[in-house]
Amino acid sequence: MLHPSTIQLLRLHFSLFLLPVYLFALSQLPQVEWGTAILVFFILHGLVYPASNGYNSYMDRDSSPIGGLEKPLQPTRQLFYVSVGMDAVAILASFFVSLPFVTGIIVYILASRAYSYRGIRLKRFPVAGFLTVFIFQGALIFFITYHGCHPQQSVDVPLLPMILSSLLIGALYPLTQVYQHEEDIADGVTTISYQLGKRGTFLFSMLQFVAATVLFFFMFRRQEALNLWWIYLVMLLPAVGFFLAWMAKVWREETAADFKHSFRMNLLATLCTTAYFITLNLIKH
Repeated sequence: MLHPSTIQLLRLHFSLFLLPVYLFALSQLPQVEWGTAILVFFILHGLVYPASNGYNSYMDRDSSPIGGLEKPLQPTRQLFYVSVGMDAVAILASFFVSLPFVTGIIVYILASRAYSYRGIRLKRFPVAGFLTVFIFQGALIFFITYHGCHPQQSVDVPLLPMILSSLLIGALYPLTQVYQHEEDIADGVTTISYQLGKRGTFLFSMLQFVAATVLFFFMFRRQEALNLWWIYLVMLLPAVGFFLAWMAKVWREETAADFKHSFRMNLLATLCTTAYFITLNLIKH
């Protein structure tokens, strides 16, 4: 029987925050192999992401708020075994997709473990920790989703959407660290947000979002579908408005960079981008 802390720390709901990249990849396919797409969704969102969350929580043993949880329970050894078991099932299930997809899943799992494992712990380095999330939750996930759900399982994956996926992840990731500088330093972790400072974190995130917006323009212009860029601007307005209002609060008083605002920012941005990419899929497919 699963311990309550095991269920909580797998953070199944947190997979929602990584859904936009999957949907974005589907939207860029000429056609979607929907049966495989469902399997890929289950492998990523039902197995790999929760296992990664669980393993990270097992290593960190947080007592203060973490991504998606305000009051995390303390993990037991069961969480470790469950996360490893879910990884094993994910790898086995990936063989029903393709060998390149299996390779991508293994690479993602290894990167995730290197990020959290106390013996390596890439997360304690600001640049290495950021780039691990930036590359593997963004570009790599786009690549294996696009490849796995393509009718011919092509490995000729467009580069620009891969970069865009990483920018969307990179814009939000530092904002999930902005409220826990003291706890991270106490644990020997120097995050990119700590290095930048609270104000610098907002500027860094804004820069990546602006870069993503510009690249979306070029991508849709190349596709002769600039109307989709205008839809993007409109549907992202609520998230942009919240971000700017929150940034203004932090500029006046840095204590506003707290868990409550960070969670709301992450949730609102995810809902807006998810709604946009669902709309994109409905238009294209």
